[in-house]
Amino acid sequence: MPVSMLERPMYSLGYAAFLLGLRRERIWEWLDGCERGGRRCSPLVRTSPTGEQDVTWGEFVELGYLREHRRKGVSLQNLRPVLASLREELQILHPLATAVPYVGGRELVMKLQDKHGLPQQMAIVASNGRSLTLAKDTERFVRKVVFDPPDIGDAVRFHPAGDASPVVIDPLRRFGDPTVDGVAVERLWELHDAGESVAEIAEAYEMAEDRTRIAISYHQHQVALAITVQKRSS
Repeated sequence: MPVSMLERPMYSLGYAAFLLGLRRERIWEWLDGCERGGRRCSPLVRTSPTGEQDVTWGEFVELGYLREHRRKGVSLQNLRPVLASLREELQILHPLATAVPYVGGRELVMKLQDKHGLPQQMAIVASNGRSLTLAKDTERFVRKVVFDPPDIGDAVRFHPAGDASPVVIDPLRRFGDPTVDGVAVERLWELHDAGESVAEIAEAYEMAEDRTRIAISYHQHQVALAITVQKRSS
C-alpha cells in the first residue's frame, strides 16, 4: 500500500525545530514525551514513544498547530486526551494535519473538548452562541495551511509566515525546504550574504524583487530566531 504523505519522514529533529522557531527539546517533548521529576510526560503528537528522531510531514504540521497554542500556565498536556479521542473517532493518525476537525468535524471536536474538560485557552473550536467557529489560535494556524481537498483533505502545503507571504513549505518541493516560487529561500539568502544585490538575484531567478526581498528577510529572521532560542535554552 502507498504510504500517506503525512507518514513520510521529512525533517531531522533539529531542522524541524529551526523551521518552527522552537527549542529542539520542546519539539522532542511534544513528539516523544519526556521525564520530569521522576514522572513520565506522554507524547502529544505520537500515540506512544518511539525514539525516532526523524519528523514526518504529519508530525511537522501538528507541531505547527501546537506552536500556535502555547500558553503560559496552561499545559499542552490538556490536549492529549482530546487528540487521542480524535484519532480514535476519525481513525486518522494525525487529525490536526487534516481539514476534518476544522471544517466538517467541529461538532465532534466540541463534544470531545467538553468531555475531557479542555481549558478554554486551549480550545480548538468555540461557540459564538449561534454556530461553532474556530478558536483564535486555531484559525491563525489554519490560515497557514493548504488542505487538499479543502473540506476533508490532508495538509499539502504550509505557509510558515502566514498566507499573505510567498514563503511556502511543500513536502514535494526542494525536500520540504521553505521556498519562494520554487527557489529555496536559503539559496537566495546565501547569494545576498555573498554580496549580490536583491535586484541581481531577482533577475537571475526571474523573480519579482519584492518576493526576493521577502525570501531573504524570512531566512534572516529564522536564523536570528534560532540563535535567540538557543541562547535562552543554554
